[in-house]
Amino acid sequence: MNLTKNLRSGYMEKDVEDYLYGLLPERSSVLAEMEEYAAERDVPIIGPAVARLLALLVQTYGAKRIFEMGSAIGYSTIWLAEAAGPKAQVFYVDGDAKNAERAREYFRRAGVAKRIRIQVGNALELVKKAPGKFDLIFNDVDKHQYPDALKAALPKLKRGGLFITDNTLWSGRAARPALSSDTDTLGVQEFNRLTYASKELYSVLLPIRDGVTLSRKL
Repeated sequence: MNLTKNLRSGYMEKDVEDYLYGLLPERSSVLAEMEEYAAERDVPIIGPAVARLLALLVQTYGAKRIFEMGSAIGYSTIWLAEAAGPKAQVFYVDGDAKNAERAREYFRRAGVAKRIRIQVGNALELVKKAPGKFDLIFNDVDKHQYPDALKAALPKLKRGGLFITDNTLWSGRAARPALSSDTDTLGVQEFNRLTYASKELYSVLLPIRDGVTLSRKL
């Protein structure tokens, strides 16, 4: 596959990254089309390496109620919905109505539309208003919002549930001092500090692609 800047880590050696992606099996025609669309238009997606990790966690945990904060064109949503099975309820949330419409068509073609509830708006507000609690919440909103996203989502997560966050190494910038004007890097750094300091969470940051933090609610 075409490893665009979005899929490269920014800190991993290129040959190692190429090897990692070269091991991955081919995706479905819909997912492959979405990868190509994202590469051509510089649309951020988690890519297949992180997506397989998400799918494995969903299957292992048996997650059925899933809330996704920041869904873009729905690439990760399809992986989550397929892994969770036909009885799943996955909340897609994005602030861009055009993204949502494109995602809706992808969901139909992938055969998972009935499992997905599409919402357009502020993910931090919508997760607070969502009915019930969730087995898994996937966080991929704007990076300066990460600390607030954690605070908004944690009360909606079941005890023992998983809170998964993408881009937590932020191309390696999270490990370096940030300017006061760099609100995205500062947001990621504060989020990382909060997750490891929290008495409600047990967290691990994996250096796959752009960094993925797995947190289990205690």
